[in-house]
Formats: sequence, C-alpha cells, structure tokens
Amino acid sequence: MFLDWGSITSFYGQLLHGAWLTLVITFSAFALAIAVGIVVAAGKMSAVAPLRWLASIYVEVLRNTPVLLQIFIVFYGLPSLGLRLSAVTAGILGLGLNVGAYLGEIFRAGVVAVPKGHREASAALAMSPMQTLVWVVAPVALRAIFPAFSNMFIATILGSSLLSVIAVPELTGRTNEISARTFLTIEVYSFSTVIYLALTLGSSLGLLLLGRWLFPRASRV
Repeated sequence: MFLDWGSITSFYGQLLHGAWLTLVITFSAFALAIAVGIVVAAGKMSAVAPLRWLASIYVEVLRNTPVLLQIFIVFYGLPSLGLRLSAVTAGILGLGLNVGAYLGEIFRAGVVAVPKGHREASAALAMSPMQTLVWVVAPVALRAIFPAFSNMFIATILGSSLLSVIAVPELTGRTNEISARTFLTIEVYSFSTVIYLALTLGSSLGLLLLGRWLFPRASRV
C-alpha cells in the first residue's frame, strides 16, 4: 500500500483550525494557571496555618493524580452539581487548575530564592511591602523561575491534546476525526506532528527571545 500524501491537502484548513484552537486553549489555560499559581504560592507562604495546609493539599492532589482524571471530573462531574460547561471551557478549567499547581510551586521557589539581603536592603530604604514585592522580589524571582515557567507553557501546549477525549476539536481531536473518516492515518498524524513541532519550537524560540529581552544581563552569562 502506498501512502497518499496528496490527499491530505484538502484537510489542511481543518488541521490548521485545530492548531488555532490549541493555541487559544493553551493561552487561556495558562493565564488561569498563572492566577491559580499566584494564589497557591501566597497560600503556601502564608503565616496562617490553615491557608498553608489548604495550598499544600491542593498542590499534592493536583500533582499526584492524572490530569485526564481531573478533566473528566470537571467535564462529567460538575454537571451533577448543576454546573454544565462546554467541552472547551471544561478543558481550559481542568488544564488550568492542574498547571496552576505546578506554577504555584515554581512561584514559591522563585520567591524563596531571593536573597534575604535584598529584603533587608529594601527595608533600609523604607520601602513598603508592596514596593518590595514589585521592585525587589518579583524581578529576581522571575529571572530565577523563567526557564521552568517557559517549560510549563510548552507542557500546556502538549497537554491540550488530552482534551480530544472530551470531543474538543483541537489539533489532536481534528486529527483523530480526519483519520477515522479517511483512513489516512500515517499521513494525517505525520502532518499534525509537524504542526505540533512548529507550535512548540516556535514558542520555545519566542520565550527564549522574551527572556533575553527581559533579562539582558542573564542572557550574556
């Protein structure tokens, strides 16, 4: 049997539309994850013990159970509580909550990595806690966590493929649909692989350039 590469040209549009939805899901879920991560990091560093416990439990549960199971709970479980979400919204919520647990630990590690002397210097300058956070802690922490932060964004792109199991027509979902309909399995999946590589490698390059722009001195080390 010969591979029919020419036939997939009629499906380019559908696959590219799936790639576009993959990006929409990725950016939406990652934005949610950043917000969740900030709350989780603040909770884990809180002086209030119950908040630390809740944040720790959240991180341990979300990081030690399958993300696919979490997506199922959001998509299939919430309707039983009266909250019915579309497949795309449920996927974004499930993926964002999962990635947020990882980002919470990354953010916390970044803040902890800031030398104590930096805070002492800001106190000596009579800076307020908010000024210290914005102008002293955040820049140093962001530089320390940026590689891990970037890796989590790439992982979110790849993790979005799991939403195909709840019928979200992102890139993997579109690929499965076209393959089942046309039996052009190798051709369609190979083309989708190329698209995923373009998305991840392009994002990696963009994040690398962003890191060099944000941290010019670090890029010359």
